[in-house]
Amino acid sequence: MTLIAAELDWQTGVSMVRRAMNFLAGMSCFLLATQTVLLGNDARLEQPPVLAFSSTVETDSFRPGVKIFTDRTYTCPAVPDALIGMAFIRTVINGYHVVCQHPGVVYALTPAANRKMAATQEDYLVEQGFTEVAGSEFQLFGTNAIDKVKVFRKSLAVGDQLVVAKWAVLLAPRGIEITQWKPRPWSENDGELLHNGIQLPRLWPPRNMAQQGDGPLPVPYLDYPPGELPIDMGRQLFVDDFLIDSTTLQRTWHKARKYDGNPVMEPDTDLELGKQSGHAPMAAPFSGGVWYDPTDQIYKMWYCAGWFDGTAYAVSRDGISWSRPELDVEPGTNRVIPRRGRRDSAALILDPFATQQEPRFKMLVWGRPQAGELFTSSDGIHWSEPVSTGPMGDRSTIFFNPFRKKWVYSIRSSWRGRTRNYSEHDDLLSGASVANQVQWTRADNLDLPDSHGFYAFPDRVKKPISPELYNLDAVAYESLMLGAFAIYQGPSNSDCEEEGVPKLTEIHLGFSRDGFHWQRPEDRTPFIAASRKEGTWDRGYLHSNAAVCLVVGDELWFHYTGFAGDPARKRLDISANGMYANASTGIAKLRRDGFASMDAGTNGGTLTTKPVRFRGKRLFVNVDCPDGSLRVEVLDENSRPLEKFSAARCSALTVDSTLSEVTWKGVNDLSSLTGTPVRFRFHLNNGRLYSFWVSPNASGASNGYVAGGGPAFDGAIDIVGKDD
Repeated sequence: MTLIAAELDWQTGVSMVRRAMNFLAGMSCFLLATQTVLLGNDARLEQPPVLAFSSTVETDSFRPGVKIFTDRTYTCPAVPDALIGMAFIRTVINGYHVVCQHPGVVYALTPAANRKMAATQEDYLVEQGFTEVAGSEFQLFGTNAIDKVKVFRKSLAVGDQLVVAKWAVLLAPRGIEITQWKPRPWSENDGELLHNGIQLPRLWPPRNMAQQGDGPLPVPYLDYPPGELPIDMGRQLFVDDFLIDSTTLQRTWHKARKYDGNPVMEPDTDLELGKQSGHAPMAAPFSGGVWYDPTDQIYKMWYCAGWFDGTAYAVSRDGISWSRPELDVEPGTNRVIPRRGRRDSAALILDPFATQQEPRFKMLVWGRPQAGELFTSSDGIHWSEPVSTGPMGDRSTIFFNPFRKKWVYSIRSSWRGRTRNYSEHDDLLSGASVANQVQWTRADNLDLPDSHGFYAFPDRVKKPISPELYNLDAVAYESLMLGAFAIYQGPSNSDCEEEGVPKLTEIHLGFSRDGFHWQRPEDRTPFIAASRKEGTWDRGYLHSNAAVCLVVGDELWFHYTGFAGDPARKRLDISANGMYANASTGIAKLRRDGFASMDAGTNGGTLTTKPVRFRGKRLFVNVDCPDGSLRVEVLDENSRPLEKFSAARCSALTVDSTLSEVTWKGVNDLSSLTGTPVRFRFHLNNGRLYSFWVSPNASGASNGYVAGGGPAFDGAIDIVGKDD
């Protein structure tokens, strides 16, 4: 026992002896079977860890007949002798989060990554430092090959964390201890510090969102905001109360206006009409991507040319009139990704930080069976060989969060109807396994069901369907992440197939300052609504594109997909059925920053910010008050007015402008306040205030992100301001 204790550095004394004897008793038959398979080549005895789980788990002895998951009836028909009697940790099948509190060895059982359709965590385990135990495969439950598992091993150190999705079973030497892991309160975060002063928890991203009930999901940085808010990056929008200390103004949410010339592209070519494939006609992004490429100074679109067919490419000088260049990828066509089985949605990102040696374009294409393929390209036309992802549902997409330099997989999941899982990575391709995905977001009980029983056949739908989240595209806009939520209201696929009509999804918005938690408007009417009328191009099934919007002058342009359907194609195969027929591309427009305004009537009102810090020198606003006025005063962090920057000295603005400078008599700029915490108090009469920001120069450049770009910008960031 002395040698064992010295080798493993266990605690001395009686407790050490008792622990070692319990361990040896439980492992005796296993040690006789093999010393090197589980103990390593040096045959050292293994120490059981202390693990803290964020959810409730059960412990058991691993043996034939044991129940595998807490939420499934699966049992283990046979167990290799080497594993019998090991401590077994039973969890839900969809995964768990665990933190090591005392070092020790754990084993993980998961299907092989090369088995199609298997819910495997092999890639994730290998990324986390697990090594495969050679020759260890066995059938864990059932008879299907996808439920045959390999054994993996790792020695955990204190603080090591595992975030396991579906599915990997944990074993350990007997003597393991299980505790409950509790995160620190958000107010005590000590993780990554963001550009806006928000400090994240050290454990990121958050877990167990499915346990939050059916109401709106929490947005903890609104409950625990930073004491001071840095505002050097981007226009500051009033889409939540993050910036607001007090106000008598009223927030108004605004909707996009559909362009009168819609659709701007509809099925026209043989590819788009499905003449060779027999598939339903389509010429629309379906996420895809509509970006302004500053390198070539042109609008570019990647879209579905024919339902379930390959990806095509179009270009435009104005974002409205589109041409389809003939390319050498598939001669005589504008295809850039040939048809590979049944192509569902895709998401294409123009990477703003790619070096000259790196491909600027990244694309995820989802297809059947249940996985995606990743492609990269330097010109958006000629693409690499694909890299397969781990299993994911259809309508899974990707986006880039430039505030944290993270690639994010927005993965369709089903923990409450249609929902989304989240997986983030520094590098897109290295994260292809999506093995570290966590539950993320969903529709909630404020989302509105289709109260009319759906426009196509109200007599068949007996009651409204609870709304679900069909997809979430996201992009950086100014100082935050802008999310396009496709909210589904029914009917079922089978009902739509029988009548040849599209499902009902409409586009809603959300806003995130940490890239994970979303604040959604209290007004849950759609930002872009389906027409719901037979014979119209966007009758139903509306979807955003991966760039979400473009900045064109004083407007934001949202290129979106709409489906007309085709009742003449009822009861056909899913690839040709009318529910997915006649998809086209349209545009909806909004004032720049125009998602929400803080409004005052003729009696006027005020808005006072929380303490803010800046390095710039000039204050700008986006305001609509041609028949009213806006004045601004600057207060110290204790809300005492600064005489040089009083409301009385402020030159009143009576304008309707998306970029207008605020000035004070007797001072040139705000440079005397640089780096000092101050508050802004806006005095508004008969107008709308959309945003404010402090710029380093007279141009009013915001140094914020411009979503999918626009003709005024040389890149992804506004360093231009006024273009006159």
